[in-house]
Amino acid sequence: MKFFLAFFLIIISAIGFSQQHVVEPFLPNIVKQFPNVRDVTISPNGDELMLTAQSVNGNLSAIIHLKKESNSWGNPQIASFSGKYFDLEPCFSPDGLKLYFVSTRSLTSDSNKPKDFDIWYVERQSLNANWSEPKNMGSPINTEHGEFYPSIALNGNFYFTRDDTNIKRKDDIYFSKYNNGQYAEPKALSASINSEGYEYNAFIAPDESYLIFGSYNRTDSYGSGDLYISYKTKTLWSKAINMGDIINSSKMDYCPFVDTKTNTLYFTSKRDNTKILLDDPLNIEELIAELNRYNNGSSRLYRISFEKFKL
Repeated sequence: MKFFLAFFLIIISAIGFSQQHVVEPFLPNIVKQFPNVRDVTISPNGDELMLTAQSVNGNLSAIIHLKKESNSWGNPQIASFSGKYFDLEPCFSPDGLKLYFVSTRSLTSDSNKPKDFDIWYVERQSLNANWSEPKNMGSPINTEHGEFYPSIALNGNFYFTRDDTNIKRKDDIYFSKYNNGQYAEPKALSASINSEGYEYNAFIAPDESYLIFGSYNRTDSYGSGDLYISYKTKTLWSKAINMGDIINSSKMDYCPFVDTKTNTLYFTSKRDNTKILLDDPLNIEELIAELNRYNNGSSRLYRISFEKFKL
């Protein structure tokens, strides 16, 4: 198994995805309604979708909800628990009855003063029921530092990003074991994943067989934040590898989510293919079309087959 894993990592590190696996825009007509769309999650039954819509400068942030109607996504609506505070990074629980997200909302409803980033959740009695009022996850997940990007395995184990200024490092990815209804004290993942730089936005496979995460400006990056993948063998994580230049661009690529039922990787990218070297002057219609192209440097959602990265 170890030999096979090492060989597999060498091969995909060298060639990435084959050319038949291409990145394509996801929900372009919906995504382009917002200045930036930062992340996406899909419910376990595939009938609901949550994404984060943000302002141009990222200082206004709300979670958007879409419901599947006749096999297509309906109109976007602000999620029932969002729209007032700075909210982002939703994540469904494996049964779809909880939704975790990140917010700077105050711990008390009588204050609008923002606090640090914490992980919150809402819950419901059934898939068709309304969401509850948001609840803060509390200790040991949340601290006086920032906690971000929740992701939960089938066994309840919890993965997230923490910015712990006490250890004089940038963002790291943490893991908290779920046992008898309680979360253990979170621990930073090993040096196979975390470094002295920035690691963030980790998606854990439902069976914990792999972890996809973002990392900023590593020596093997394509210019900014890239997506990396690490595989688990027994209790050890393999050395993370860059997911290649089909997925990663020279701009920021981040916020991964895998729909394991369709073997599709969704992610956010600020890739920019704006045409700036022109043979002829643009007319006004051409200029507007170019400025509003999907891959114009704004945060947009993309998808690609995940088949090549499955062990």
